[in-house]
Amino acid sequence: MQQTTGFNLLSFRGKMKVLHLSWMVFFVSFFVWFNHAPMLGAIASSLGISMSEVKTLLILNVALTIPARVVVGMLTDKYGPRIVYSALLITCSIPCFMFAAATTFEQAAIARFALGFIGAGFVVGIRMVSEWFPANELGIAEGIYGGWGNFGSAAAAMSLPAIALLFGGEDGWRYAIAVTGVISILFGLIWFFNVSDTPKGATYFKPKKIGAMEVTSKGDFVLLLIMKIPMYAALALLSWKLSPSGANLISANFVLGVYVVLISLYVYEVYKTYDINKAIFKHPVPESQRYEFKQVAVLNILYFTTFGSELAVISMLPLFFSEVFGLDMVYAGLLASAYAFMNLASRPGGGWISDKLGRRITLIVLTMGLAVGYFVMGLVDASWPLWLAVVAAMACSFFVQAGEGAVFAAVPLIKRRLTGQIAGMTGAYGNVGAVVYLTVLSMVDYQTFFFVIAGSALVGLIALMFMQEPKGHITEVNEDGSVELISVT
Repeated sequence: MQQTTGFNLLSFRGKMKVLHLSWMVFFVSFFVWFNHAPMLGAIASSLGISMSEVKTLLILNVALTIPARVVVGMLTDKYGPRIVYSALLITCSIPCFMFAAATTFEQAAIARFALGFIGAGFVVGIRMVSEWFPANELGIAEGIYGGWGNFGSAAAAMSLPAIALLFGGEDGWRYAIAVTGVISILFGLIWFFNVSDTPKGATYFKPKKIGAMEVTSKGDFVLLLIMKIPMYAALALLSWKLSPSGANLISANFVLGVYVVLISLYVYEVYKTYDINKAIFKHPVPESQRYEFKQVAVLNILYFTTFGSELAVISMLPLFFSEVFGLDMVYAGLLASAYAFMNLASRPGGGWISDKLGRRITLIVLTMGLAVGYFVMGLVDASWPLWLAVVAAMACSFFVQAGEGAVFAAVPLIKRRLTGQIAGMTGAYGNVGAVVYLTVLSMVDYQTFFFVIAGSALVGLIALMFMQEPKGHITEVNEDGSVELISVT
């Protein structure tokens, strides 16, 4: 059973110790994942690479995270977050050191692509926190985990250039990145020796089979296959951006090969999903053991808009302030950082509001605020006072990040033994959104870009009409056949 003895952020015992260690390892994973971003100028100069190749590194850094979050979610449900997060942090130190030692663009590109796997660490902590906190505290606990951990990318931007200067010389950036690899190993070990998958006496429920997500009805089987398509489409879109039709960095034949591989993988996934779920075509799943996959689909769509837009906006906001208001990039970057800083309070705030007011109504209000926020951002031009434009960005940021917190306040309440896989799929949709929005940005002006995000939020509002407020209990079956009820209200 979960511990329910209060929620004291100053405590480092029991469930609070697990929460603090969870956001810390997530912080480290983002710290490592974005360790290159603040030193791209020095890296490009040292390796002698062009600006187009730098942009390729940025794309490769997020490409693998889409499938990785799905795979890591499955592994988490099967083997538990203690083992999986430790293995992820320690293993991903290898491409981190590879990137630090790279002397050519090709070596750096391979290392950066592999390092995208560490971005999947997010879904591991979602399952861990859900095991330790009751439903009435789950929103704020997951919000603190996500919001404080997500700040690792900002911490990298603030600290790694100073570390590089401390080492000095042309290779300062290499030592700074190598330091993040050492930190990754250390926290992998700290995590392994200081946490357990569940509170003492509680059961860690595992999926009956691994390899594809379980569903509990024929209609959900079809919906699952439909919801898989955008993830493959996003990877195809990334390939197109690198093709002769886009950045012209890979050949047309190579892109064609990628398309063939993606189609083959999807066909295999259809087969594997059927193999895992073929029993539902012969025998209906007992009503008490069913879950509605449409709940997952709705949260996927909402995370596409929330986290997807955050990743895209963080990438372009410094340039937006610089070009619209004629600011130098250092000052523009400082102003744009206000958007990311909101994560420290906004995401936990969204989870806390969700705990108090309900999951569905909170998501409706926050999604409406997000739509209005991006619409207002689309109206910003040089005639606006700079302070008002910054306030508009921060207000929009609140709704975006609070919405992320509210999404993952609901994710663990759908089906306990599948929480890792559900979190993995929903998390992957955030990366899919980033790919789509950044592609749109490459084709339109800033104002249109913001209006497109606002319009896509309306799709999320429509989807929310199909979401049901979690209530009652999740039914899970122990290995001995006994039934356990897990409260979701």
